Amino acid sequence: MAKQDAKRRVEDFGTEFEEKVLYINRCSKVVKGGRKFSFSALVIVGDGHGHIGFGFAKANEVSDAIRKGTEAARKNVMSFEMEGTSIPHEITVDWDGSRVLLKPAPAGTGVIAGSKMRSVLELGGVKDVVAKSLGSNNPLNQVRATIQALCQLTNRKKNFELRGLST
Repeated sequence: MAKQDAKRRVEDFGTEFEEKVLYINRCSKVVKGGRKFSFSALVIVGDGHGHIGFGFAKANEVSDAIRKGTEAARKNVMSFEMEGTSIPHEITVDWDGSRVLLKPAPAGTGVIAGSKMRSVLELGGVKDVVAKSLGSNNPLNQVRATIQALCQLTNRKKNFELRGLST
């Protein structure tokens, strides 16, 4: 698949989302006449300003799986807290066998992460972060764990106010 097909702009609710196909899996079933192939696609969408969504879909054709995955991704877009170009605090999240660790980094560091986590963080708009995948390398579970970690981030100033502390 060409890189131009993997990345394209999607218009949704007045906000421009960028979509990226992260993973395509081919599954085969042996039947009387030979092999029957089916495909699954993992797609993420993000606007680069703290909104990210993912979709996972299956179909008998690659293009149908990507289209269904994109529709699913646009339906479950979530927002997360950012502090400048990084994340507010360190966080570790487990999802099935995957464990991801996200740490804030100073400006200019860039996104230091594995391929699936890097794509999620870049499409979400995080520019400076250090991330590590500590468990399974299953792409779907890595993406789910990364998005779960981003959704659990909290604003530092709001936390201080709730605790009655001054910044």
